[in-house]
Amino acid sequence: MWQKLINWLENNSLSCSFQKQFGIECPGCGFQSSLIALLKGDLIESIHLFPALFPIFSLFALLLLHLKFKFSWGAIAIKILFLISTLLILGNFFQKLLLQN
Repeated sequence: MWQKLINWLENNSLSCSFQKQFGIECPGCGFQSSLIALLKGDLIESIHLFPALFPIFSLFALLLLHLKFKFSWGAIAIKILFLISTLLILGNFFQKLLLQN
């Protein structure tokens, strides 16, 4: 089952219109490849391609759980995960910009 999903994702990955237009990778570039690497079981490659994948998944999971169960600490945890995700996305984007030249 996983192999069918992986094959489908590999064959139907979206291209980055930002990269086509401006010639540089956007802050979200690498998300699809990172997800595919994770599904293949390659954790290190997944983190290398898009470091914010795990914090983003954690953020959405916590958000859904918090909407259902109203954790007393949920709002602050969501804000922290959002900040971590944002910093990782921006840090990865600027690292790619610096290494591209």
